[in-house]
Amino acid sequence: MNRQTLQKRERDFLYLRKKKQPMNRTIFSALTCLLLLFSAGNSFADGKKVSKLSPQDSLMKAKIGEFVMVRLTTDVAQLSENDRRMIPLLIEVAKIMDDLYWKQVITERKKFLDSIRDPFIRRFADINYGPWERLNNNEPFVKGFGPKPAGVNFYPKDMTKAEFDKWMNKDKTSPYTVIKRKTDKTLSAVWYHDLYKTELTRAATMLNQAANYALDSGLRKYLNLRATALLTDKYYDSDMAWMDMKNNTLDFVVGPIENYEDALFGCKTAYEAALLVKDKEWSKKLAKYAQFLPELQQQLPVSDPYKSEKPGTDSDLNAYDIIYVSGHSNAGSKTIAINLPNDEKVQMAKGSRRLQLKNAMRAKFDNILVPISKILIDSSQKQYIKFDAFFSNVMFHEVAHGLGIKNTINGKGTVRDALKEKYAAFEEAKADILGLYMVVKLIEKGEIKEATREDCYVTFMAGLIRSVRFGAASAHGKANMMCFNYFAEKGAFERSATGVYKVNFDKIGKAMNDWCAQVLTYEGNGDYQGASAYLETNGVIHTALQKDLDHLKNAKIPVDIVYSQGMSFLGLRK
Repeated sequence: MNRQTLQKRERDFLYLRKKKQPMNRTIFSALTCLLLLFSAGNSFADGKKVSKLSPQDSLMKAKIGEFVMVRLTTDVAQLSENDRRMIPLLIEVAKIMDDLYWKQVITERKKFLDSIRDPFIRRFADINYGPWERLNNNEPFVKGFGPKPAGVNFYPKDMTKAEFDKWMNKDKTSPYTVIKRKTDKTLSAVWYHDLYKTELTRAATMLNQAANYALDSGLRKYLNLRATALLTDKYYDSDMAWMDMKNNTLDFVVGPIENYEDALFGCKTAYEAALLVKDKEWSKKLAKYAQFLPELQQQLPVSDPYKSEKPGTDSDLNAYDIIYVSGHSNAGSKTIAINLPNDEKVQMAKGSRRLQLKNAMRAKFDNILVPISKILIDSSQKQYIKFDAFFSNVMFHEVAHGLGIKNTINGKGTVRDALKEKYAAFEEAKADILGLYMVVKLIEKGEIKEATREDCYVTFMAGLIRSVRFGAASAHGKANMMCFNYFAEKGAFERSATGVYKVNFDKIGKAMNDWCAQVLTYEGNGDYQGASAYLETNGVIHTALQKDLDHLKNAKIPVDIVYSQGMSFLGLRK
């Protein structure tokens, strides 16, 4: 795009701002990105062009530049006419989930973003779903905002942990209640379906409308049950129906699902949505691996009590293109695989489904992991950086969530309840290392032929560095820091004086096994105190690694991706 075209886009943007004309999210994002591409030396303050970027704008421009724009699309030729009719309805539901997530985190999206006049700060706030930089330990970057509340809007800001612990209420730890303070200053638990009734009623109506177009009976049943679940906060039946779907082309993950946003107690779930199109060819290649789960469970390198549960045998693996994402899934680092449901009762009955988001994986591999490896991986091992290894590592990370045990071995209840807010970091740590363990085992059995052990070890190492950049505010980042530091202690890799990493193939296998056992033991024992102490000491970035991460930043290697998405990017009309 030439300079004249960019200048015209700038004039259009400033005209809309001056006239206070509304702009939808896609248009705003596109125009903002175009402005950021304009020659350095242009800035926009109060609608006026100035000759030089302010320090704040320069900083925000650089931070926005840490994300690479990726267009979400798929082969629409495989979609039926009914699929095409469903997609706009499901996208509208996803937008409602997006709005609800904003309310859970801070306030209404429009209200918050309209309070920010600077387009650079506004764009960065849109990426982060608020004034806190998610991939930088939630540091505030908008004037007037302090540290991010650990409980965001799930709890009253003035509520203490002691007050919550003393309060006798059976619904207080439900994943689907918000804790409010009544006029008499006492606490109350308000169900999501009551608090967000207007929005959820609209979403449920559209889910039912979409279900009417579904040719696959499993998808139709799921969408109808999910609509009911949104209005009742009872998700078991819809989760079970989701597990039963086998032949659908479209898939739709929607609702309050993950509890990562609740850093206070790890109880409350955040709204999100992901619209997916199945890659049937890749899915056929993956289907065979589910049969190995019971065997892999029994082979885990830990004593029998920590692997006594049987993983569900109805688990399946499939590959997808993600074509629209919103809410929690779209905030900060973008997910590249999905492992659901989280309900332990469903997992024990039917296992879980592992959805590999192939187009998102490819985007991160090409734009982030490969450039990282060119800088930080020893030249003798760069040959081992392979997409098939990356795909396998990520895929079995999701499989690993279903292994180990869901209930403690000493009567402390579920692992999730016992580890409280530390659960997310240790569950991700378990999935990381057990995923690598299973890939290596399947390679040794000759079941995975597309990658070697060396490919998976080196690609895993590069992946650790990639994920560590997500920071300490992310459960995934904390998990990767713990693994990185454990591997460093055990000599699983060597770091040269110039900051280049080389995997020690003679030691990494034992380090992998020992870290598997340690994480599984923390979980099985429900050892909150021990897990907390270990995370505090080892879930940190030490000086040498920080220096290497700074090197990547100076080399302008993207930290993550952001999406251009919607009907127009799919080449479809509403």
